[in-house]
Amino acid sequence: MDSDAPHAPCREHPGSFKLLGAETPHRPVLFDEALRLLDPQPGGGYIDGTVGAGGHAAGILEASAPHGRLLGLDADAETLALARERLAAFGARVTLVHANFARMGEVARSHGFDPVAGVLLDLGLSSMDVDDPARGFSFLREGPLDMRYDRAQGQTAADLVNTLSEAALADLIYRYGEERRARGVARRIVARRPLHTTIELAAVVAEVVRGRPGLHPATRTFQALRMAVNDELGALEQGLAAAIDLLQPGDVVAVIAFHSLEDRLVKQTFRREAQDCICPPGQPVCTCGHRAALEILTRKPVVPGAEEIARNPRSRSAKLRAARRI
Repeated sequence: MDSDAPHAPCREHPGSFKLLGAETPHRPVLFDEALRLLDPQPGGGYIDGTVGAGGHAAGILEASAPHGRLLGLDADAETLALARERLAAFGARVTLVHANFARMGEVARSHGFDPVAGVLLDLGLSSMDVDDPARGFSFLREGPLDMRYDRAQGQTAADLVNTLSEAALADLIYRYGEERRARGVARRIVARRPLHTTIELAAVVAEVVRGRPGLHPATRTFQALRMAVNDELGALEQGLAAAIDLLQPGDVVAVIAFHSLEDRLVKQTFRREAQDCICPPGQPVCTCGHRAALEILTRKPVVPGAEEIARNPRSRSAKLRAARRI
């Protein structure tokens, strides 16, 4: 996923859509498509594991009126506060919890959302986080090298940049950023550290990596650090497993991913859980005992149309996949 404006994929973007008769300043990526696949029903219980500013959540609550309930999770306490304000009109139908969706299973069970009728994960980086220099996600704005979704815990990007060995740093940048010049970037970072700000790091990376139209030289390095700081792939793996476990037969899990690593993990998980045997190819007798749990609803990912991309360039890399519990 690209890490910065104007090219970073984000869950929501400046614009407006009607919500309970009021103008709301953010419309989520693939809003209509996600709601169509989830197909919220009156009285159902739903989980938005990345509630963000509350755009998708509001759509789910409206579609499941008058008695549908929603559990919204977000690792970012500041974003969650905005969602709490925006969704206040739905009253007791909304439960918001400051937690990473990796903890979805335990949070859902402790709040009476087991089982649920649908789960949504929108993995894009919030526009509000990108646009706030203090969060450290932007390589175009001076700020601390933080990059944590939850600023109350965990190591920062500065910790990784200034303490990892050159080899470990290169491996991280290549694995999560798919940066071909990862070794050169890591070598230059180690030579120039300590580094404390986003602009400092971006300048060092730009000494090694050439940019191209639409892609800043530091994009992939910033992506890699952000993913490592927040253990994004590990959280996604845990969140998908929890979502599948919480669903009732016939109900849907939908995931909007923004870069190849996330989308590949979602696709592979859905494919694995849509087949009975997952033994190694060529094994003559099945010994795994695995049974299919999902029916894939999107053989090819749903992507934004030209109109949405024109309105919100940050949506251009979004891919929506969905599967139904069987």
